[in-house]
Parts: sequence; structure tokens; C-alpha cells
Amino acid sequence: MSYRRGSHSEPYSQFADCFSTLAEHVGRVILGKRQEVELALIAMLAEGHLLIDDFPGLGKTSLAQAIARSVEGKFQRIQFTPDTLPSDITGTMILNENRSELVFRPGPVFANIVLCDEVNRASPKAQSALLEVMEERQVTADGDAMHVPWPFMVVATQNPVDFAGTYPLPESQLDRFMICMRIGYPDAATEREILKQESMRRSVDNMRKSVMGAQLKEMIDIARDVRVDDEIHDFVVRILGRTRDSDSVRLGASPRAGIALIRAARVRAASQRRHFVAPQDVQVLAAPVLAHRLVLDSGAAYRDVTATEIVERAVNDARPTR
Repeated sequence: MSYRRGSHSEPYSQFADCFSTLAEHVGRVILGKRQEVELALIAMLAEGHLLIDDFPGLGKTSLAQAIARSVEGKFQRIQFTPDTLPSDITGTMILNENRSELVFRPGPVFANIVLCDEVNRASPKAQSALLEVMEERQVTADGDAMHVPWPFMVVATQNPVDFAGTYPLPESQLDRFMICMRIGYPDAATEREILKQESMRRSVDNMRKSVMGAQLKEMIDIARDVRVDDEIHDFVVRILGRTRDSDSVRLGASPRAGIALIRAARVRAASQRRHFVAPQDVQVLAAPVLAHRLVLDSGAAYRDVTATEIVERAVNDARPTR
């Protein structure tokens, strides 16, 4: 199927249909969390990375596995522990005895979707191994740059409560994640349905691919073509500025954050059958894209001020008047 044939609106209608099918497919495993599933898919189709920051047992790993099994591509999982080394992530040089020379053995990041489970369990040195590959889509070894497959997405999980033996992600790494979200507890009816399924993992294992590799790449290309008018750029600039001007913020949203917000808004617009970004796309995605990038001052916690509230206030203050 080619998205670029037919009328002007046809590519976006087909994009929206495929997006909805993919969301429904993943939603069979992550029950009652359609909004969270769509956020994860937006990150993937916007060529960004996803950080899931939530309590144990809520389906963080299952969500990543469900997305990977729904699309055609290579999936790798890295279980981060305190003794994880950078070479365990990116790969290492080994001796080829037959040729008497060093050759590069690729690590698990050489995949389309890479799950970094409990990423904050590893040391800062191991965490830093992700910086280059998340930003540049490549790994440098022995002076040579080796590109990872395209498309490429890192899905990282961490537990926001159990800090024993963990290393908080530095701001520079948090800024590499396009979207940070929580899944949250299900409601009673959904939780009962989960218990009926007996095993969430069994549901993941039984999943079939709903989007082929070429189709996924074409969707990514379609999202890139969504139009962004000057008023949307101005709207995003005003939001970024207001996060920096807040009395509770020590470090506001960067230009990189604004680029990520525009890219994510393009995907959401296409999923709504539109060829242009509307203000509501920015409003819906502002908190998931920007909040985790803010560094609050030391008194914000005592004033019960959260980064999400600051972003929502910035959006309201910057909203277009018409």
C-alpha cells in the first residue's frame, strides 16, 4: 500500500487508520490505557525515545514488548544492573583469531526497538553509553562510526519510588527522551479483565505483527510532511519561554524540547487525519514532552509545585487568542 497516491487527504486518512489499528493491537495487552498507548506510538513515529516512569507491575515492560511485536523489526532487551558496562550496551572490540585482528561485535542497541529495563539501576558510566546512540543513531568504536538500524527507538523504564541502589538520570539524558509518561493503575473493571487474562506476558507472546517495516517507514515519512504554520512555531516558542520564566524553575525547556514537541505534534495531527498541526496537538503533548526536562528549584516541592503543573500553566498563558 502506498500512502502517497490518491487525493491530498488520502495519505493522512490511511495513516490515521493504520495508527488506530496499531493502537488497538497494542491495547489488547495494555488494557484500558488507550491514551498512554497512543503516546508511545507517537514517540515511535516521531523518531523519538520513550521513558516510562512508573511503579512496578503496571505493564511498563509489557507495553514496550507489545509495540515491538506489533511492528516488523528487531527487538532487544537490556536489563540494567549496577554491574552493567557500556560495552554490554553498545558492543565491544574482540579478537578474531583467524584473521589476527580486532573486529567489532555489535551490542543489543543494534536493533529497531531497544528496551532498557530499569535504566536507573546502572551506573552513570553505563547510562552515558546511550547518549550517542540516542542522539546520533550511531555507535563509535575504535574511531569508526557504525549506524544502528532505522527506524530506531529506545524505550526505557524506571521505578520512581525505590531509589535504593539507583542513579538518577542526568538532565542531558532526560533531554534525549521525547516523551516521558506514566501508565498508572487501571480502574476496577479493567483490572478484573487483566486478572481474567491470567498472564499479560502470555498475551504479548501471542501477538502478531500488524505493521510491516516498509509501512512503518512510510508512516514516519508521512508524519514528517505534516505542515506546521508560523503561528504554531510562535505558540511553542511562547510555551518554552514561559517555562524558563517560572519562579519555580531553575532550568527551563530547551530548543531541543521545542523541536521534539513539533515532531510529536506532527504525528498526532496525522493520526487525526489532518495534514497540518493545530494548537490542540501542541496542548495535548506539551506536558508529556516538556515536563521531564524541567529542573525545579529546591523550594518547589515544599510549595507542592510539579513540572507538569508548570507546563500546563505555560500552555494556558501562551495559548493563541483566536
